[in-house]
Parts: sequence; C-alpha cells; structure tokens
Amino acid sequence: MNIDLDKNTHHHLTKELWDKIGRHHHHGIALPLFSLRSKKGCGVGEFLDLLQLVDFCTEVGLDVIQLLPLNDTGRESSPYNAISSCGLNPIFLSLWALPYLDNFPDLKLELVLFNKYKRLQKFPYNAIQHAKENFLRKYFENCFKFFEKDPIFLEFKEKQNWVKPYALFKVFKSRFAHKNWSQWQKKLINPSHRLLKRLYEEEDHNMNFYIFTQFLCHNQLKSVKTYANQKGVFLKGDIPILISPESLDVWLYREDFTLNYSAGSPPDMFSEEGQNWGFPLFQWDIVEKNEFSWWKSRLKTASDFYDIFRIDHIIGFYRIWAIKRGEKAVNGSYIPFQRWAAINQGEMILNHLVSATKMLPIGEDLGLEVGNIRQSMLKMGIPGTRVPRWERHFATDNSFIPYDEYPPVTLTTVSTHDSETLEQWWVNNPDDVKEFCDHRNWTYSPQLTKENRYNLLKDSHHTASLFHINPLGEYLALFPDLVWKNPNDERINLPGTMLPSNWSYRTRPTLEDIVNHKDLKSTMKSLIKPS
Repeated sequence: MNIDLDKNTHHHLTKELWDKIGRHHHHGIALPLFSLRSKKGCGVGEFLDLLQLVDFCTEVGLDVIQLLPLNDTGRESSPYNAISSCGLNPIFLSLWALPYLDNFPDLKLELVLFNKYKRLQKFPYNAIQHAKENFLRKYFENCFKFFEKDPIFLEFKEKQNWVKPYALFKVFKSRFAHKNWSQWQKKLINPSHRLLKRLYEEEDHNMNFYIFTQFLCHNQLKSVKTYANQKGVFLKGDIPILISPESLDVWLYREDFTLNYSAGSPPDMFSEEGQNWGFPLFQWDIVEKNEFSWWKSRLKTASDFYDIFRIDHIIGFYRIWAIKRGEKAVNGSYIPFQRWAAINQGEMILNHLVSATKMLPIGEDLGLEVGNIRQSMLKMGIPGTRVPRWERHFATDNSFIPYDEYPPVTLTTVSTHDSETLEQWWVNNPDDVKEFCDHRNWTYSPQLTKENRYNLLKDSHHTASLFHINPLGEYLALFPDLVWKNPNDERINLPGTMLPSNWSYRTRPTLEDIVNHKDLKSTMKSLIKPS
C-alpha cells in the first residue's frame, strides 16, 4: 500500500524519485562488501558475490541492499577515504569471471593462491589489494588485445568523462611511489589544460591498464544492478560528501575545494576532543558557479550502479565543522555559523544535486542539534536516519520517541557501521539500556538476550519509517555460530581512531553459509512479517 507523502512534504523535488522506488515500506540489509567471503572469491567480498545476496534477499522478503562506498581508495582501507569520486576499487573485481580467462590456464591457476586469505579472521586489505593488482596486470598483458578495438570498450573510454583523468592520475601515483600529488614534479602539481592534453596522448598506453580495469569493474557492478532490479531488489550506494585531499578530484578540480581548512566534527558521543577528518572543504560559491559539474558527473556515474544513495554526513551540506590547518578539532567552528544561512545553503545544494539524478537520496543526519536540518530534509522529501536508542525528546523530557511518531520519510536502523553493535551498546551502557527497557516495558538483563535482540530487530522493521535497513551482522548475531566469540570483533569502525581493526571486519560464516542458513532465513522472514 502506497503512503500519501503529500501530508508530510510539499516539495516536488523528490516526487518522481519516490514514485520509482515506491511509497511503501522497504526492508533491507547493510554491509561493507569487503566483509563477505565466498567459495569463488579471493578472500574479499566481490561485485558478483552480490548476486547470491540478491537471491537471499528475494527469498526472505527484503528489497534493499545497502553498501558502504565502493570507490577506489588506493592503499587506504577506509572506504570513506576515496582517491576518486567515480572510479571503483578493483579489489572488488570477481577475478574468476573475467572474460577469456579460460584461454590462459596458468593464469587461472593463480587464483588458487588467494585461498590463504579466506582463512583469516580479519580482512587483509593491503595484501589482497597488492595481489589483485599483480594478477590484473598479467591479465591485461594477455587479454587487452581482445578489447582494445572493441566498440564497447572504446565507447566507455571516450564517453565516461572521468576515466581518462582517473587513469592519468593512477599512472603518476604509481610512478611517484604513491606519494601525494603535492610531492610530484612541479609541472604536474598544477597542470594546465594544454599540458593535460599532451599527457593524455603521451601516457595513453600506460593509462589503458587503469581504464581497462575500470571497464571491467563497471561491467560487473552494472550487471549486478540489472539482476537485482529484475528480482525487485534495489541497490543503495553510499556517497560521502567529502573526499581525500590526495584524490585526483582535488588535484584536477582544485578550485572547487579549499585546503586551508579541513572538515571534522565537534566533541560528541564518539569523541570528547572532536574529530579532524583531514578532508578539504568545498567552496560552494565556486561549485555553484561551475554549475555543480563535478557533483553531476559523480552522481551520473553512481546511477549506473545504484537506485538509492546514502548521503554520508548530509548535515555537512548545511553546515560543516571547519578546522583551520594546524588547529585541533575542538577549536573548530561551524561554517556557516548562522542557522538561517545553514538552512539556505543546504537546501540550495540539495536542490541542485537531487535535480541532477534519478536516485532517491537518504541522508545520514545523525548528530547534535539537527532538528531544523531534519525539518528541512522532510520538507524536501529526503529521508533522514533514525536509530531508536538515540531518538529522544531532547527539547522536553528526554524520553524516547515512540516508533509511530517517526516520520514516514525516514529510515530506521538499529546501528551503523560507526556505532557500537547492539550487544556492545547493551553491555557498555546499562543506565541507557535500563531506560530503554522501561520505555518498551521489557525486563532488563545485564546481557543482551536472544529474545531482546530479536525484539529490537523486530521493532526496527515496524516503525512508521518507510525504510528499515539493519547491518547484516546484527541478524547473524541471532545465531552464536554465525558471529565471532569476541563481540568486539563484530564492530566495523571506531570513529576518531586509527586502529588496525577498523575496516577489517569480515563475517565469520562464508557467503554460502549465510544464504543457505535455513533458521536465519526463517527468522528474518518472521522479523519482517507484521505481528
């Protein structure tokens, strides 16, 4: 049954996007793709692994798969530290499915060498990234001849306007030992259009490897989207609003950014001293003058793969915690400072972006003092995010907000990749949990029982929100044999830290074990089913 959103939003901006997705309840799972491991894979979740996950979702009644960012991050394991806004990370390529691989049995045999990575509890990003690149170079040497005159490949090379700059950047990144572009040859730090044109011609042969790799990545992920849509499943991508200062985007489109400040967050529940993320800020007046061309290119590329996109830290479009170069995060301040200016800026940016895409945006709007921002998003028909354990009437009695008071134009989730898992929250915050149990009329227990976990997940699927998407790991935790014995090993990221455990999470069971687990499937069906 479609819900009449006109009662909650008077904005035409997102109407067609909602019509495409459907104004009814949607249920899904969220995961970092790298956390999976399959029988055919190379010790990391891969694009074509998603085909099995699509079938699993169809069987249990889910229609959304939400992924962490899949962009190329170079040698950095954090998916939020991309060196390209459009290029995909080749670490996710399903090598076993590459065209013409059967013609080269010796090369195909090398895939066996990746099996050692599947046995590790933690995802070894750098080892697999290095091994896959070596394999892809050998594959390129043997197989590029089958593609270099293929009209489809040539069309990709010419029409994807981001791919040549990406490839040129990667050539120099490799040539200069992966140093920041600010440490390259002087003439390359601020290349003129004339120099770039010459470099594209001179480096064409070297660029082909990176263009070819992106061609393979794009074909695989686009095929997943096609398959998912045929099965009635939507793919939801993640587009952070910020990008690495070492990225090709900052290198070539520098006028859109300022490097005199970096983005971060004020002191909050995650960090007493605040956080400095190190990402440059946008110069929105210049971005607007350039008609948002960089953003439009980014969204156009993403729409090849996704039906819905998560805007990470959407509140940064309204106002950003800006830290002067060399200063501590706690000494930062909001830009713009005035609330009215923040609302005007956020709505201006989102109007431009949403008008330029066919993907429905969903904002991650978690943080301090976001009430007016949430109202602005609601007016535009852009869903925000609701985490029940954090949703309180802060302005009045601090009580928990009842589920039926959540606006339909929202997404409910029990936890995020940056937060404690349900079990960690339950054990580490007894006072908070006791209040929550009183709110739900539950009996408090110091340990999270299976019954309480089930009820938390069940509740999350039956709020007034139209989207209900939880981390895959929270469902797996209903069965002790599907999670690691140490609950801390189930956490994906601890914000504000540089721990080696960050972004190394992988599921204990293989993908095949997950999708074939009968009790898991029947339990997930029961969670979604109305009481």
